[in-house]
Parts: sequence; structure tokens; C-alpha cells
Amino acid sequence: MTYRLLLIVGLMAICAGTTMAESNDTLHLHEVSVTATRRLPEVIPVQSLSGEQLQRLNSNSVADALRYFAGVQVKDYGGVGGIKTINIRSMGTNHTGVVYDGVELGNAQNGQIDLGQFSLDNIEEISLYNGQKSRILQPAKDFGNAGTIYLRTRVPQFAPGETYHAKVTMRTGSFDLINPSALVELKLGERVNASLSAEWVNSSGKYKFRYRRVNPAGELAYDTTAVRQNGDINATRLEMGVNGTIDGGEWHIKAYNYNSERGVPGAIVNNVWRRGERIWDTNSFIQGSFTYGVGRFTTLNNFKYAFYRTHYVNNDDKQVKIDNLYRQRELYVSTANQYALTSWWSVAAANDFQWNDLRADMYDFARPTRLTDMLSIATSVDTRRFKMQASLLGTFVHDRLEGKESPADKHALTPAVMASVAPLCRLKELTVRAFYKQSFRMPTFNDLYYADMGNSRLEPERVTQYNVGLLLDKRFAGLLSHLRVSVDAYYNKVTNKIVAYPKGQQFRWTMLNLGKVDIRGIDVSTQSTFEPIGSVFVTVRGQYTYQRAIDVTNPADNYYRDQIPYIPHHSGSAVVNVQWHQWTINYSYIYVGSRYNQQENIRYNYTQPWYTSDVSLSRDLRVGRVDMRVLLEVNNLLSQDYDVILNYPMPKRNFRLTLRAEI
Repeated sequence: MTYRLLLIVGLMAICAGTTMAESNDTLHLHEVSVTATRRLPEVIPVQSLSGEQLQRLNSNSVADALRYFAGVQVKDYGGVGGIKTINIRSMGTNHTGVVYDGVELGNAQNGQIDLGQFSLDNIEEISLYNGQKSRILQPAKDFGNAGTIYLRTRVPQFAPGETYHAKVTMRTGSFDLINPSALVELKLGERVNASLSAEWVNSSGKYKFRYRRVNPAGELAYDTTAVRQNGDINATRLEMGVNGTIDGGEWHIKAYNYNSERGVPGAIVNNVWRRGERIWDTNSFIQGSFTYGVGRFTTLNNFKYAFYRTHYVNNDDKQVKIDNLYRQRELYVSTANQYALTSWWSVAAANDFQWNDLRADMYDFARPTRLTDMLSIATSVDTRRFKMQASLLGTFVHDRLEGKESPADKHALTPAVMASVAPLCRLKELTVRAFYKQSFRMPTFNDLYYADMGNSRLEPERVTQYNVGLLLDKRFAGLLSHLRVSVDAYYNKVTNKIVAYPKGQQFRWTMLNLGKVDIRGIDVSTQSTFEPIGSVFVTVRGQYTYQRAIDVTNPADNYYRDQIPYIPHHSGSAVVNVQWHQWTINYSYIYVGSRYNQQENIRYNYTQPWYTSDVSLSRDLRVGRVDMRVLLEVNNLLSQDYDVILNYPMPKRNFRLTLRAEI
């Protein structure tokens, strides 16, 4: 508790200093706004897709778009409704935060966010930060992740005389897809506007795939073509936002609801093509933020209440029947305050409180409740050629169980230091950057308390990150008008990694702190823009990642120093966008190298590399006051047979047609 007391005293001292200080300087609000389009200079690596660049990708969900970022592995279990999770730099899904309009999404039950649930229809920008965001005015929780994805939805902008916008989109295509969506934006006053976004996705999820397997001796065991079953989805999304400004500040309120029923396709093993698993999801939340600045002082305050309901059924005749209902609740409040000591030096402090609760209709379920208190202090220095940011986060966790002995409280202090410098050389556009960061993640409710498997004595996983990189962002007067190249080398060390471990009886497992993972890698990102050749505009974007992520837990293990499952040594992507008058053609290429699907790097566990080529053609036209777009997409153009996860085959060549009208 000494650490907690010191952090509280520091927080009070900074807040007291901000109230006593006086200054005539003005801190412009748009530089610290959560939703502002203007960015502060980035201190640490960031990758982003926004606007038209994002909309023209052959992507239907946030998970699809994230494939084009360096250092990212997306686990895709196949189909329109298949679960999609993300892993950044091999540290594990639970070390990745997902922030939606300034407030982090949560799942205390298993710690994983299904990014396939989030459509791109209402997303204005996707940003990926390794380490943490390059600003100190942010919730304490944002300092805690090893990597974070920021999703920013569209905020209405009205020209003089405009009072409303409307957009209607209709998609159809392979797998019996029907996907209409609509967006309405209203100007309610000079300082208040509102938006309503709605979407429906319906698909049978049926697609042909090739199933080919060989036995350990290399002999052909199966080679056939079948149709993927039980991959259907029926989902709706409703989202409403109200936004306003006041003198010196702004506020935002958002309500969100997602409902779905989907089949869980399951693994294709031993010629079993159909599984009996189904899942119903209801995810709802209401959240708000308020930003206000006066003089050198700026405050950011967030709140959120969320309710998640999951109904899982397994009616497979060859497995134990399961019919479980889970309910999660979350309450979150945060206050962050920043004070500019000088024009180049600022300090900040934040305090977050979060309450999580999980209930299930399972026999003898622990019914856990978690109270999490987070306190952070941070400082930043910006002298134009040199930028530095440092932070210290204290996290205090208390779990309570209903009718059972509660585990001991957990707490941790996690520092971070990051800096960038523009060296004095002829290349003024060159920046050198580096960061060091510690982070940890609490075991999930499933890790700790899941019946017959959880271990309430688990310690948190801990990650230490080191990163050094170069950024060149240069404009030219010739054919090549803009070139942006970034190269980052990193070393990550994961300790106390939580793994499932057999405890003697068949089908009986427990969770233990056994793992240590050593991760070294290089991320390379490039983006080039060419001056018009006649009326032709060309943009080229590419990413490459090399990773060596090895298990260093126990030298006695057969898989000691082997590459961990599903992490390729080499991966990358490329996007070429060509525009000519109202026509646009977009080509996307994704490559994932060979991997191993189990811990031992032996021939039997080897998984082939895969690559896909996607192409799209669009035409913009205007009919009266209505802007229209027709978009035809061909995904997996070469009809490759591949699995992202072993025994979960992905679709072969497929099509999608989109019609959009906007006024």
C-alpha cells in the first residue's frame, strides 16, 4: 500500500498545483481533444488507416483492415461470423487494448475482443500504437497495455447551411450475404449534433473448401472438397451519438448495441464437417466523455456502463451437451488532468476506477466481482527537435467471490519512457525514436475461476518492451511527391505466461504460470504517393515483419527455444491504389509465412505459408444532390486454399458488391 499512497500523494500534488497556478497562455483545445483530427507529433511507433484509404480496402470488419498493419497477427476462425482476435508482436491477445471513441472495450470473462463484430461502416480511423499513445492526457487505463488499437467513429461536420447528412449502403455477395446499413446525422443546434447508425448482417456462411491432410509418414490421408457448415450469422448493430461543444470544451455521449446469433463452425477433423455449437451475443454499452481547457489546465473525464450477455449451446451428439448463459457487467469512470508548466513541458495525472461482475448459470460457479483502481502520473517534453514522454502506472486489483475464499489482492507499478529526436543532419525529415515499457495483465475470470480448470493463485503476466526505430517522412518536387518509411527493431520479454496444463486425468486441465517467451523482431512500413501522371493518382503502401518468438520456459522441454504456435518468421502486405477521374482500382496482397500449430517445431506440426490477392473496382458518380459509389470486390482472387488456424479452412474466391448513396 506504500506505492499506492505515494501515487495518491503525487496525484493530489499535481492537481493542487494546477488550481494554484496562474498564466495568460492559452492551450488550444483541439490539440488535446480525444476526437480531434489534428495530431500531436508522434513520439512512438504508430500505424493508421483513415478516410478514403480505409474505405477502399477489401475489408468488411476492423479485423480485416488490421491485417495490413506490420507486427499484427489476426486469428481468424473462418467465415463471415467466425471469431477474429488480434495479437500484436506475439505478446498475446490479452495484452492488446481496443479503445472505441476514447474508452476501452472490455471482456473480463476471457479478455478477448472479437473484432469481427465491429463494422467499418461508421469507422473514420483505425490507429495501432505499440507501447502507448503519444500523449499524456489520457485515462490511466491507456497506459497499461503493451499495444493498443484506437477506433474512432465518424463525428458529424456540417458546412454552412447544412442541417443533415444521410448515407445508405447495401452489400451483397458470396455466402448469401445481405448487409444493409444506414447513417443519419442531424444538426440539432449551433453547438449540438447527433448521429444514428444501424446495420444488419445476414449470411449462410456456406462456402466450398478443400480438405487435404497427410499422416506423419507423409502419405495422403484425406483430399476432398466440402462445404463449410454451421457458419451462419444474423446480427444487428445500433449506434447513437450526441456531440456538443461549450466555451473551452466539448462533450460526447454514445450508446451502442450489438445482437447476434451465429453458428460456431468448429474444426474440420477426421472428416467431421458439421458441429453443433451456437452462440448468441448481446453487447450493449453507454459511454461519455467531457474535455475542458482553461489557461494551462485541461481535464478529460470519461464514464461507461456495459452489459454483455453470452448464450453458448453445444448440441453435438458426440460431445457433452452444454447450455450455458453468461452475464457480464462493467462500470468505469476516469478523470485525467494535464497542466502545461511551460510551452514545452507538461505534466498529467489520471485516476480510473472499474467494477466488473460475471454471473453464469453453471453449478457451483464462483460469481466473481473485480474492483480495479488505476493511478497514473506522466510528463512530456517537446522542444520540436526532441520529444520525450514518461509515465508511471499503479494498478490495484481486488477480487471477491460469492461463497468462496477470495484470492489475495494484486498490485503492480509499471513505468514507461519514450523519446524521439530529429538529429542535426542534412535529412531534416529523419526522426530517431526509442521506448522502454513495462506492462502486466491480470488473469481473466476464466483463467482464475472456470470450473475444474481455473487457478485462483495465478500471478499476472508481465511484459517488458524495448523498441528503437527510424522514421523518414519527406516530400519531393518530382514524380514521387511523398515518401514515408519507418523501421523499428524490438525486443519483448513475457514472464509468468499463463498456460493450460494437464493435471493427470484425461480432459482435466488447470491454469499455471509456466511460460517465458523471448520475442525479437523488425517492423518495416512504407507509404508512397506519386504526383498525377495525367489524371492518374497512385498510392502504394507496404508492410513487412520479421519475428523470432521462442519459448524459453524450461530447457528440459522438447520445444525449448522453438517458435511459439502460429507466429510466422516472415509476414507482410502491400496495397496499390490507382485513381483516374471517378474510377478507382485497389489491389491488396497479404502474405503469412510458414508456422507451427503446436509447441514443438516438428514436421507434423508444420503449417504451410499462405497468401491472398484481393482486387476491387469502384466508380463514383453524382445524381443531383446524391453522391453515389458502386464497388465490386473480388477476394482471394487466385482461389488459394489456406488455414489461418489449423483445421479452420478459409473461403476460396468470393465476391462482394456494394452500392452506396450519400447526401
